Amino acid sequence: MARRSSGSRRKKSYRSRNLNFNRNQGSGRVFAVAAIFFMLALFLAPPIKSYFVQRAQISALQSQLKSDHAALDAARKELTLWQDPDYIKSQARERLHFVMPGERQYIVTGADGSNSDQVAQTDVVTNLPEGQPWYTRMIASITEAGKQ
Repeated sequence: MARRSSGSRRKKSYRSRNLNFNRNQGSGRVFAVAAIFFMLALFLAPPIKSYFVQRAQISALQSQLKSDHAALDAARKELTLWQDPDYIKSQARERLHFVMPGERQYIVTGADGSNSDQVAQTDVVTNLPEGQPWYTRMIASITEAGKQ
């Protein structure tokens, strides 16, 4: 009976050694596969990152190009407007308060635009020299305003 027990112990120790060897061999394979995946990730990460960065740059440049084309079209439309003499006259009247020869300009002050019975001191219109260049009339207006 002693021999059987020692023989069975040998079989068990062989089996246990064989199982341990298979476990070590299996964990070695897993380690090798994991190492391969790690190396692939290590080598492929920088090119993939630069690809996505370049794609973001391309999309940003495309959107900037679209906005630049829209601004260019708007500038071309405005250029065609400024080639019209009537548009230039209307802009000079509106923006610079120019008047045509023989016309008299009145500037209404007040935020609400309503007429009031009281005339403010700044609303007084004086006689400015007629037929003079605009800068002469502007200087006369400034000196007249300084006298009051």
